Amino acid sequence: MKVVLFCGGLGTRLRDYATTMPKPLVPIGDRPLMWHLMKYYAHFGYKEFILCLGYKANMIKDYFLNYNECVSNDFVFSNGGEVKLIKSDIQDWKITFVDTGLNSNIGQRLKAVEKYIGDDEMFMANYSDCLSDLDLNSYIQRFEKTNKTACFLTVPLQQSFHSVVLGENSKIESIQPIKTLNIAINGGYFIFRRNVFEYLQEGEELVEKPFNRLMQANQLMTYEYNGFWKAMDTFKDKVEYDRMFSNGDSPWQLWKDE
Repeated sequence: MKVVLFCGGLGTRLRDYATTMPKPLVPIGDRPLMWHLMKYYAHFGYKEFILCLGYKANMIKDYFLNYNECVSNDFVFSNGGEVKLIKSDIQDWKITFVDTGLNSNIGQRLKAVEKYIGDDEMFMANYSDCLSDLDLNSYIQRFEKTNKTACFLTVPLQQSFHSVVLGENSKIESIQPIKTLNIAINGGYFIFRRNVFEYLQEGEELVEKPFNRLMQANQLMTYEYNGFWKAMDTFKDKVEYDRMFSNGDSPWQLWKDE
């Protein structure tokens, strides 16, 4: 299966980075966010990627065109300049770079790469700003046993603010952490059968009208996940990722056990 990654957003809420680089290239340790996500898929054997580019697409292209394997791999340096890698990250990856428009929404970006899916009956897709330790094989196997067209991950709400329930005359009925309300959010990690394009019309945002059509046709399912999942949406999230990585607490790096 191919993996479609949505890499074209502006990332305006990630201050200090949005004006200098696309969010997928924001670093976690010595590699960018999108590399960690692609390495995750490659760990499970899915190494053919389609990148939906937009904002600062040239920077993402340049990153891979000038990719340095030595940054994250052991190697032997000899004879004053000869480099022999002990292992490789991306040597067996195939990456298709597609300009899907600066201001396109997710649905438009997906529609723009339809022809690159080829004859594959199924494919995966994801936002490029969230990482997880999800067992991808179990997730795929569950979907394959159904006749559904689309599936996505649902994860607990990440925010820490409080909800306020109001009664008549602005009387406060209750105040409680939003996490206690058992609200789930869309966590991405989509799996699609190729007939998903039949539900997607020109210009539509993927999870709005198309997903409603899928629901009405009983062709949409979800996979509830309570393990590690975290988006890099704000500068606070970036700081938290840096803290986790520096402490050796990086549960998304399943490949470390290889």
